Amino acid sequence: MPDTPISALPRQVADAFVDDLVELDPITGTYLGVRESSGLLPDFSPAGQEELAGLLRRTLARLDEAERRPGADGDAERRCARLLRERLTAELAVHEAGEGLRTVSNMRSPAHSVRLAFTVMPSETDEDWAAVAERLRAVPAALEGYRESLELGLERGLTGGPRATATFVDQLTEWGGGDEGTRRGWFEEFVTAGPAGLRVELDTAARGATAALASLRDWMRDVYAPAIKDAPDAVGRERYARWSRYFNGTDFNLDEAYAYGWEEYHRLLGEMKKEAEKILPGSGPWEALAHLDEHGTHIEGVEETRVWLQGLMDEAIETLDGTHFELAERVRKVESRIAPPGSAAAPYYTGPSEDFSRPGRTWLPVNGETRFPVYDLVSTWYHEGVPGHHLQLAQWAHVADRLSRYQATVGIVSANAEGWALYAERLMDELGFLPDAERRLGYLDAQMMRACRVIVDIGMHLALEIPAHSPFHPGERWTPELAQEFFQQHSSRPPAYVESEMIRYLSMPAQAIGYKLGERAWLLGRENARRAHGDAFDAKNWHMAALSLGPLGLDDLVDELSRL
Repeated sequence: MPDTPISALPRQVADAFVDDLVELDPITGTYLGVRESSGLLPDFSPAGQEELAGLLRRTLARLDEAERRPGADGDAERRCARLLRERLTAELAVHEAGEGLRTVSNMRSPAHSVRLAFTVMPSETDEDWAAVAERLRAVPAALEGYRESLELGLERGLTGGPRATATFVDQLTEWGGGDEGTRRGWFEEFVTAGPAGLRVELDTAARGATAALASLRDWMRDVYAPAIKDAPDAVGRERYARWSRYFNGTDFNLDEAYAYGWEEYHRLLGEMKKEAEKILPGSGPWEALAHLDEHGTHIEGVEETRVWLQGLMDEAIETLDGTHFELAERVRKVESRIAPPGSAAAPYYTGPSEDFSRPGRTWLPVNGETRFPVYDLVSTWYHEGVPGHHLQLAQWAHVADRLSRYQATVGIVSANAEGWALYAERLMDELGFLPDAERRLGYLDAQMMRACRVIVDIGMHLALEIPAHSPFHPGERWTPELAQEFFQQHSSRPPAYVESEMIRYLSMPAQAIGYKLGERAWLLGRENARRAHGDAFDAKNWHMAALSLGPLGLDDLVDELSRL
C-alpha cells in the first residue's frame, strides 16, 4: 500500500487514496487504465467492504493532518480537501448503515460492475485477452463474495426490494443464457472475439463465469426473493436522506425539492403543449410524441443509428469548439457504441482512461429495436456525449495535473455530473441546436422526465401527499404503483422503459433527483457569475473555468461557479 508523505498536503492525500483504492478495487483501476488491474476483481464480501471502509477512515485521519499544514488553504488544496472529506464521509455513512449488504438493483450492483468491467478492457493483443481470461476466472469468487454480503444482510434484516430483486433475477437469467441455459451466456459471447490461440482458455473461463451467474441467479430466486417478498420497495426518509447526501453532495430540504419538481412540471407542461400544437394541431404533448413515433424522422438500422449518433457528436464538437468552448485535441475524441445485450434501458456514458488511450464512449441500448426516432436521440446525446458528460469528464482528465488524480477520476458527485449534462441539453436549446418542433418537443419530453423523477422519487420513498394542484390523484399518498402510472402518463417511453426506470429509482434512491436539482445549481451559478461581471461576462471562459473546477458537491458548486 503506497505511503502518504509525512508532510502531505490534501491533494497528495487524495492521490494516495486513489492508489490504495485501485489495490482494493481493480474495476476502478480498469476504468482508469491501470493495466495491473486487468486480471483482478474486487472482494465484495463483508470483509472486503470493511477493508474499504478502513481505507476511508485512515484517509480522513490523514486529511485532518494535511489540512493543518502550511499551504493547505490555497484554492486548489481547499477544493480538493473539501471534496475528499465530503465524499468519504458520505461513503462511510452508507457503509456503516449496512447499505452494502442490501445492494440489489437493475443498474448498480457488484454483478453489474463485474460485467461492465469487461466492456472497457483493452482487447487488441493476446496479452489483453489473457487478462480477460484471468479476470473471468475471478468472477466466481467475486460473485460469491457478493452473495455472502446479501446473506449477512438477510440475517440482519437489511434487504433489497422485491421489485428490484425480481428484475435482477431476470437480468442474471439473460446474462447466463436463458432459463435453461440453452444459448451461450454473455461472457461466452464476449470471448468469441478473442484470438484462436487462447480459444480453449477463454471458453473454459467464460463457462465458469456463466456457471457462477447461474448459481447466483438460483440463490437469488430460490432463497433471497422468498425471504424478502414482504419487504418494502421504498426506503423511507432516513435512508433516503443518507443516499441523497451520497449522490448529491448536499442535504436537501426534501420537501422544498419536491415542490420544485412540481413547479418545473407545470412550467414544462405549458411549453410542451405549445410545441405539440405545431406538430399535430389539437393534440396534447404525448399524443404528438406518439404521432412522431409513427410518422416523425427516424434512423433505420442499429449500425446506421450508431454512425448517425457519432456524426451528431462530431458536428457538436466542430460547432462549439472555439465559440462556446476551447477544447484540447484529445477531448475532441468521443466514440458512439451500442450497449451490450442485457443492459438497462437507458443510454449511458463511460469516460476516457487517464491517458486517453481509451476514449470517452456513449452507449445506446437497443433491446431488439432497429428503428429509432430522432426526437428521442438528439437531446439525449447532447446529454450523454457533447457538450454533456463527455466534455465534463474528459476535461477533468485533461486538467488532472491541475486538480488531483482523485478529482479527475473517482471523486465524482452524481448530481454535479448529471446536473451539468442536463444543463448541456438546455444550453443546446439556448444556442439554437433544436430548431424544429420535433427536436424541441423531444428535448422538453426529456426535461419533463427529469422533473417527474424529482416528484416520484421523493414522493414514493417518503410517501408524500400528491398536491391539490396535481392533475393526477390529488390528495393521495404516493406509492410505487402510482409513481409508475404517473410516469407512464407523462413520458413518451414504452412501458418496458418506464418499468426499468421505476426499478432504478426504487433501488438507487435519490440518484434520480440530482439531474434537475443539479441543473438548478449550474443555472444559478451561471446567473450569479453573469450578474457579477455584467457586460464583461464571457460564456466561453466561464464554461471552461467551470469544467476545470473538478467535481464538487452541490453544497459547494453554486459558490464556486458564482466566483468565476
